[in-house]
Amino acid sequence: MGRSRYKIYEPTHPHFITCTVLHWIPIFTNKESVQIVLESLQYLQCNHNLKLYAYVILENHLHLVASSDDIVKDIARFKSYTAREILNLLKKRNIKTILDQLEFYKKAHKVDREFQLWQEGIQSKLIQSEQMMMDRINYIHNNPIKRGYVDEAKHWRYSSARDYEGDDGLVEIEKVF
Repeated sequence: MGRSRYKIYEPTHPHFITCTVLHWIPIFTNKESVQIVLESLQYLQCNHNLKLYAYVILENHLHLVASSDDIVKDIARFKSYTAREILNLLKKRNIKTILDQLEFYKKAHKVDREFQLWQEGIQSKLIQSEQMMMDRINYIHNNPIKRGYVDEAKHWRYSSARDYEGDDGLVEIEKVF
């Protein structure tokens, strides 16, 4: 899955996962790029047994609490697909400024590609208890509030907070409380 200092020793257990865009470039500021992320998560749910307990997508990173039969492989699939599709979107729209940044900040050893979208590896933390699960889900849902984007978690469109409030969200989740 690339070079990462984070190791996953329990690949079938729930993990708190952070995926960050290279150099914190704001990629998810339009609904088309976010839709690519949402569709990828839905595909993994349907085809690779991904269980999504919570998520939030911000302008330059996302957080998930998820599990699957092999979370390392599924996050690799997710990052590969979303990178390819988002880069295609940026090229199609001729968003040269962001493409130039993704080319400039690309790691030197990535000789097989022109651009790099995601930071290497994933930041992952094994969910070891029910309390930790609740803490991570609350952290995810409160992230847009902490950043000053919304006053209530359920108002952030690209989050599972709505699901936990009893409303329908954009992606099916496994509610835990």
